[in-house]
Formats: sequence, C-alpha cells, structure tokens
Amino acid sequence: MSLTSTTHQLVLLASEGGEGGNHESLNPYVTGGGAFIALLLLLFVTTRFNRDR
Repeated sequence: MSLTSTTHQLVLLASEGGEGGNHESLNPYVTGGGAFIALLLLLFVTTRFNRDR
C-alpha cells in the first residue's frame, strides 16, 4: 500500500460525510461521569501506593 493510495482512501472516507457518529444509546453525562469516577479511582490508587512522600 503506497502513501498516495492511503491518502486517497482517507480523503474518500472523509468526504462521504455519513452520520454524526453518535450512537443513540451513548449518554454524554454517563460517559463523562464514568470517566471521572475511573480517574478518581486511579488517583486514589496512585496516592495510596506512593507512600514515600
């Protein structure tokens, strides 16, 4: 696969437009809340294991 054929395929894919890409079952508040909880959990675990400070 050459660079020109790859760029041509990407340009065709981008020009098609299509749908918005959002799925009907994805709620942005639930997704953001879940990501926030996961980051808080990671922060908690990191601070518990970093006892040298």
